[in-house]
Amino acid sequence: MSDIEARIWEALKKVIDPELGVSIVDLGLVYDVRYEQGEAEVEMTLTSPGCPLAPLIESLVKDSVSEIKEINHIVVEIVWDPPWSRDMMSEELKAEFGY
Repeated sequence: MSDIEARIWEALKKVIDPELGVSIVDLGLVYDVRYEQGEAEVEMTLTSPGCPLAPLIESLVKDSVSEIKEINHIVVEIVWDPPWSRDMMSEELKAEFGY
């Protein structure tokens, strides 16, 4: 993982899911981060395909990642495979939610 990719992950940890009030990284919504020549790509999912907050979450991701000066363009790819499940949450969050 490059230094910039690590910084992207750190930025994404600050993105809070509006419904659950926790980081999208801790929720396990972010699957992959890639960076090459000024372009960042974030591959992620949502807790459900019909999530009404999808545009807001995508905007929050772009705003957060755009604060990294080396990034000129951000692509957020929403994927559904594999589908999100509680098993993808961080161990700390599982404990907090009682799973």
